[in-house]
Amino acid sequence: MARGGVNAPSFPVMQGFSGAPLSGAAAWDAYVAAHAQATPFHSRAWCEAVTRATGHQCHLVTARDAEGALTGLLPLHHVRSPLFGQALVGSGFAVDGGILADDPAVAATLAEGATAMAQSLGVPSVELRGGPQPDADGWRREEGVYAGFARDLASDDDAELLAIPRKQRAEVRKVLDSGLTVTSGRDADERRDHYRIYATSVRNLGTPVFPKALFDAVLDAFGDDADILTVRADGKPVASVLSLYWRGTVMPYWGGGTADARRLRANELMYFALMRHARAKGCTRFDFGRSKMGTGPYSYKKNWGFEPQPLVYARWLAPGEAPRDTNPNSAKYRLQVDLWKKLPLWAANRIGPLIARGLG
Repeated sequence: MARGGVNAPSFPVMQGFSGAPLSGAAAWDAYVAAHAQATPFHSRAWCEAVTRATGHQCHLVTARDAEGALTGLLPLHHVRSPLFGQALVGSGFAVDGGILADDPAVAATLAEGATAMAQSLGVPSVELRGGPQPDADGWRREEGVYAGFARDLASDDDAELLAIPRKQRAEVRKVLDSGLTVTSGRDADERRDHYRIYATSVRNLGTPVFPKALFDAVLDAFGDDADILTVRADGKPVASVLSLYWRGTVMPYWGGGTADARRLRANELMYFALMRHARAKGCTRFDFGRSKMGTGPYSYKKNWGFEPQPLVYARWLAPGEAPRDTNPNSAKYRLQVDLWKKLPLWAANRIGPLIARGLG
């Protein structure tokens, strides 16, 4: 297949996307659907949801062969923040994505297109989360920070329990007889309860919450391929997770719990119930997502029997520029994190989305 040229961007702006058909949208959808390495974060559904909810424009770098057929694509959100600076992020609010290409030559073409786009927009950085790693000038690998956790689902509840290491299995068995209940769905009540729990959870960790519009936009864009599962104690929500379903894999993506969740073992029930729920939807694999190495979530996922797989990201910087620092564990933000934990929830929910939308 001939090496393609670069259209940068093919879809230059999606801000204020109204739902009208986009030129080339069908080709984008078809290419992602056919590519074995595609993730939900390459999809038009994800990219348009992020733009609709945050206003960050999406630019699509594409490569085409001599006949004009797509041979690769790279969605980039132009994330801007007065606190964190700006970057082209592939793709926004995702933990994976990056370059999607037929071969290494096309991947190199897309990387060149990304840097050219950044230079034309006056953006100092390009951040890729997953995919082939560019090795051209200005690019650097970033590794040793995150690990991903994924494994196959077992065939039924009994086999799933046996797949969990003994100590964690005992915790799950206890909560199965606890009287907690589980609901799932995509309606307004599930969305409200999920956001309240998630916002409380991240406030308690000292980080700002994403806009509620982002969760709604993702649920609306993915339809039956996204939903919410909530654990309730006497009808009161105590833990909740919004998950994506992609090619037989369930991806618990935005989850959290209240202060009572640990005491009640609500998270143990939530993830075990999600495994059961995903099997009923035809899933055969559970992707527990990424965690920073050496953190509590990293250890928690290992306790469930998931082996960490180091993740490698890539970043391009314009000459003389420093990378964005969006890591809440950074010493730079230690004071802010401590102060954020003490904010009333109403204040954190009002201010947080204004800050978090700039994280991308």
